Amino acid sequence: MLVVKLGGSNGLDLDAPCRDIAALVREGAEVVLVHGGSREVDRISAALGKPPRYVTTPSGFQSRYPDRETMEIFAMVVAGRINKLVVERLQGHGVNALGISGIDGRLLMGKRKGVIIAMENGKKRVLRGDYGGTLTGVNASLLKLLVEGGYVPVIAPLALGAEGVALNVDADRAAAAVAAALGASTLLILTNVPGLLRDPADPSTLIPRVPRERARDYLERYARGRMKKKLLGALEALEAGVERVIIADGRVERPVFSALEGRGTVIWGEGGP
Repeated sequence: MLVVKLGGSNGLDLDAPCRDIAALVREGAEVVLVHGGSREVDRISAALGKPPRYVTTPSGFQSRYPDRETMEIFAMVVAGRINKLVVERLQGHGVNALGISGIDGRLLMGKRKGVIIAMENGKKRVLRGDYGGTLTGVNASLLKLLVEGGYVPVIAPLALGAEGVALNVDADRAAAAVAAALGASTLLILTNVPGLLRDPADPSTLIPRVPRERARDYLERYARGRMKKKLLGALEALEAGVERVIIADGRVERPVFSALEGRGTVIWGEGGP
């Protein structure tokens, strides 16, 4: 079982990873794909007169601040346009992909944040009305049913809150939760950088291997911006039993195969190399 998270940032091409996934499926691999969509959400939000708003927590994690209107735009773009474009591309490569959001079939369950603490101008500020969520559960039986039926699930990162409302959840951590729930051997996070870098401005400073026991130290020391969420998701997946997590460049010619061959940043779970 392989779970692939396809990033939604600048520079990623859908065709190359979908082509690789199609080749893996033909070889008998079981694949589940989770995707983001931050670039398109930002673009369309701005075009609709609702510029995106990002906040940074006191611990340095950056995330989108979604009020109800922003969450609805997020759902429209991610569960609608992007999800179906990914499905279209996979179908074009002969994969029987099935697009689904986390609120369908209670696939992803979450807890609404409601209130978050953000840093603005060096000061803490309380923000209310947030429709962001943290994941509390994955309907693994539904995913297994789809995979056993010959489908490749393509998941948009929305979750259903306890009060029955849709929540915007982080796609990297959603992919980690899905990988953990399915007992996947590998979680592959494709992004628009070569992997975890010692210097975010210098691609030659790639860290190819992160010792499992030092992963949290690497998160605090080297991860910046959105990479912090990716490494946090990696840690959550490993702690839940996933054998290895690879954070790799989704812009290369054969991104999935390149990553599985060890290019990128590889973190092994307990008992790994």
